[in-house]
Amino acid sequence: MMLDSPTFVDRTGYFPWQNLQTTFYELNEGLRLIREQLGEELYLKLREMSDRMRAHFEADPDDKTDDTLKGRDIIREMEALLKQSRRKS
Repeated sequence: MMLDSPTFVDRTGYFPWQNLQTTFYELNEGLRLIREQLGEELYLKLREMSDRMRAHFEADPDDKTDDTLKGRDIIREMEALLKQSRRKS
């Protein structure tokens, strides 16, 4: 996600259907599939973060403002929360 943000268009040509919509659908469906393992509170927090991240990327499709940086920061925050939750289990 870090490399392909903010548009998430595949530059290799192997995944021509990949875009912002499909990337966030995949992320949110992945979270939904592990919802029970995450617990309701963490799941809802990650979904909210996903929505905020998407809004930042949509606000900066040309990667010219701080919105893309804010979206990438949210990716790192989500990663930290997921790592922390794995340590607890």
